[in-house]
Amino acid sequence: MSLDLNFLIDMIGRDKGISREAVIEALESAMVSAAKKKLGSDVELEARYNEDTGEIELFQFKTVVREVQDPEKEISIEEAKNYDPEVEEGDMIGVKLDVGEFTRIAAQVAKQVIFQNVRDAEMDKIYEEFKDRKGELVTGKVLRVERGGIYVLLGRAEAFLPNRELIPGDRFLPGDVVRAVIFDVRKTRRGPQVFLSRTHPQFLIRLMELEIPEVQEGIIKIVNAVRDPGERAKVAVYSEDPKVDPVGTCVGVKGTRIQNITNELRGERIDIIPWSEDPIQFISNALAPAKIERAYVDEEEKFIEIIVDDSQLSLAIGKRGQNVKLASRLTGWKIDIKSASKLAKLDTEIQQLFKKVDEVKEEEAKEEVGEG
Repeated sequence: MSLDLNFLIDMIGRDKGISREAVIEALESAMVSAAKKKLGSDVELEARYNEDTGEIELFQFKTVVREVQDPEKEISIEEAKNYDPEVEEGDMIGVKLDVGEFTRIAAQVAKQVIFQNVRDAEMDKIYEEFKDRKGELVTGKVLRVERGGIYVLLGRAEAFLPNRELIPGDRFLPGDVVRAVIFDVRKTRRGPQVFLSRTHPQFLIRLMELEIPEVQEGIIKIVNAVRDPGERAKVAVYSEDPKVDPVGTCVGVKGTRIQNITNELRGERIDIIPWSEDPIQFISNALAPAKIERAYVDEEEKFIEIIVDDSQLSLAIGKRGQNVKLASRLTGWKIDIKSASKLAKLDTEIQQLFKKVDEVKEEEAKEEVGEG
């Protein structure tokens, strides 16, 4: 360790992006670890980096006594006065050791500790860099593709894009550029892990911010977004400026703006929904292009029964119930859809039951059914 370490410290700090203090601390810890390999784990040691000489100095602390019983832990007061003339019995004194005495094995241990400490410092730096970036849109290069997912290089960090967070139809190879959002950052035994997603609603929102200046500038607000990845999505938007049409602005001339986003999402159909404070109007908008005839609302349970013409039923429900499910998730309401003919049949059956009750006339029965 007689080599001037200043250059090495600066080089590690520059290449790894770690502070000078962290590198020095790693070197000092490595020296103590290597020394204890040779001198014993119960020996009290301390390493200090000497800025002037560029060396790590190692000190073994011993108790000052009149008669030495254990040379590894004690030092006579006569010998101690050679280091400090004012030392007294019972004091602890640091005796500088010759670091050149360490064996090749001890030096290798020091190297390993330095590597581990520097790696730990680097991992901590990566965690600090990404922990507050959840929901952020990032672009990286595919490093490798494994059975569980894809590893993506983000600057100095390696992120993981699991298969379950890929859009159906996604196919990536090493070297490909991929866009995704950071949806989680965790500390693991292998270091910090940054997880990416292309199926999360935030990915759609960030793409809209990127593609639509009015969204990025806050002129148009995105209230909520829900997705069936690769198939269909619904996004609720509004603008506080009455001169701005939020739906038309998001779609763009001839649908160019939304088409660019659809292409990134592997053809995912995106419905832009005008948000409304009126829940019935908002739900009606969310079920578009289907048109509703009537609605029965239970505000306490946030449940709504929608009545549509028979010709609108399949459109309102959607393929595999997709339209009504996305509308329910977008609005936060439980939605039940019935056709007008089914409701009429149900009304007739209920009226018949009412007429069986004593003293209930036909007109009264119709009025009761009409009131729900």
